Amino acid sequence: MPTKAASDKPGTRLEVRKTYKLYIGGAFPRSESGRSYVVNNAKGKFLANASQASRKDARDAVVAARKAFGGWSGRTAYNRGQVLYRIAEVMEGRHEQFSSEVALSEGLSISKARAVVDASIDRWVWYAGWADKLAQVVGSSNPVAGPYFDFSLPEATGVVAVLAPQDSSLLGLTSVIAPAIVSGNTVVAVSSYERPLPAVTLGEVMATSDVPGGVVNILTGSASEVGPWLASHLDVNAIDLCGIEDPDEARDLEAASAENLKRVRRPAEEDWTESPGLSRLTQYLELKTVWHPIGL
Repeated sequence: MPTKAASDKPGTRLEVRKTYKLYIGGAFPRSESGRSYVVNNAKGKFLANASQASRKDARDAVVAARKAFGGWSGRTAYNRGQVLYRIAEVMEGRHEQFSSEVALSEGLSISKARAVVDASIDRWVWYAGWADKLAQVVGSSNPVAGPYFDFSLPEATGVVAVLAPQDSSLLGLTSVIAPAIVSGNTVVAVSSYERPLPAVTLGEVMATSDVPGGVVNILTGSASEVGPWLASHLDVNAIDLCGIEDPDEARDLEAASAENLKRVRRPAEEDWTESPGLSRLTQYLELKTVWHPIGL
């Protein structure tokens, strides 16, 4: 009679350790460089190994974002709002996982971490509600001296690179990704270096919440290493430098962005718990003015 396997005995099961990978084009690849780095909790104890993104990973993410841009920006605003609301729904179902990761990453009590997750979910809902209202607020019907209709309509600018906040691993990340994609842009985001775990879990949410592959791409690793390649990439249309804390480094990235006239959002002190307002919603929009003869 065969003996019972050791793994079947009580208390001998080995935990399945999670591999924290990149999120590019709807898939979860390891870094092409094969590199990873150690992630510690707020007390300095080991949490996980995360993939360390390279220049090639950044380029692959931009290719995926550009490929997804046409389809995503071509969707109705109402549909994009539904997709963002679906993100909030899936995050609600993984509330405890997010709360645990935020607590460990940011050194918060579990009750404060839950409040951060609540705020992050609510922010997705807030931006989802703006999806089909943005054109009415930002666009206009312009008075002209002639028999014409003249309209100014907002359109997405393209691929947006986001160097995410270093201190706010989930709420800050949500606050910079959501306003970019709700208007039809696609995003390549570099997460907090020391606190990447909530960002990877957010990528898992994206993969299961109707977000087309490539609309959001999340890289873990150093913004100082990957940032210059995104700033100088000619197929990136805008860049948010909110995660860059060194003024000289931010200045260099802004200079690199000038080669193809990227829109640049400079780093500034921000309280992510405050109402976000419309500045990030309108940062990555182009206004197209259309003339049409009256009576035709």
